[in-house]
Amino acid sequence: MSARIAFVGLGNMGGPMAANLVKAGFEVSGFDLAPASQEVAARNGVRVGATLAETVAGAETIMTMLPAGKQVLSVWTELASLVAAGTLLIDCSTIDVAGARKAHGLASDADCVSLDAPVSGGTVGAAAATLTFMVGGSEEVFARGAPILGRMGSRAIHCGDAGSGQAAKICNNMILGVTMAGVAEAFVLAEKLGLSHQALFDVTSTSSGQCWSITTNCPVPGPVPASPANKGYKPGFAAALMLKDLSLAQDAANSVGAVTPLGAQAMQLFRLFNSLGHGESDFSAIIKLWRGEAEGNRI
Repeated sequence: MSARIAFVGLGNMGGPMAANLVKAGFEVSGFDLAPASQEVAARNGVRVGATLAETVAGAETIMTMLPAGKQVLSVWTELASLVAAGTLLIDCSTIDVAGARKAHGLASDADCVSLDAPVSGGTVGAAAATLTFMVGGSEEVFARGAPILGRMGSRAIHCGDAGSGQAAKICNNMILGVTMAGVAEAFVLAEKLGLSHQALFDVTSTSSGQCWSITTNCPVPGPVPASPANKGYKPGFAAALMLKDLSLAQDAANSVGAVTPLGAQAMQLFRLFNSLGHGESDFSAIIKLWRGEAEGNRI
């Protein structure tokens, strides 16, 4: 492939994603403010630009993977004055639905086409090109972007019009936050009842309690060797990011009058966990709250 792609945001997620596009045969230029991210990307074959304008010059597709909506809208506002009409803009960040729709509007005003395409799969999925993309935008634009997304993930699901990818992402992660909190509670209860981790896992992983928080990201060491619990709770998916996504879900729920008491409770629990200094731990480490292992624990 000879298509030119510019990738803005070369951190823990964007860096491996851009590297996989290079492996797939695309010509990839990249931009990031962090020198360490620039160096890693360059070693992986990304042509690192000195400025945003230099990076996106001549690109047919521009992708962004940034920390929050503020950065996305700032970059997309600048892109609107730099890109040629017809350029495809894809944002893979996780941001609020309203912000995603504003980004689509910026692209439209510049006569460009756009997709919001947040991801699930974390840093492991980014490195292995097994991410799931939840995509918002027109069917026509999705058809154009899907072959590119397919080089970085195993699935790209068209969820609807502009902003629908972000809506799907925050709903999915609200489920994830709620289930992890519940799974962690259950494992601590099992410990106090004298039940081994393996016994509970063997039952729940094949019974009605089965969920991703058990079978893939089990919050205790042992039953799932690849889970962060076996690596000192190194993420994975950081607790700070889970708090961000749960907060986005609550903002969205409030904006449409949806009642989400479990999501709200999960957000409060992760807010407490983050406030105790565990934001950089995998979100499954929230089990420490119920064990009383988190400093300052007041549960």
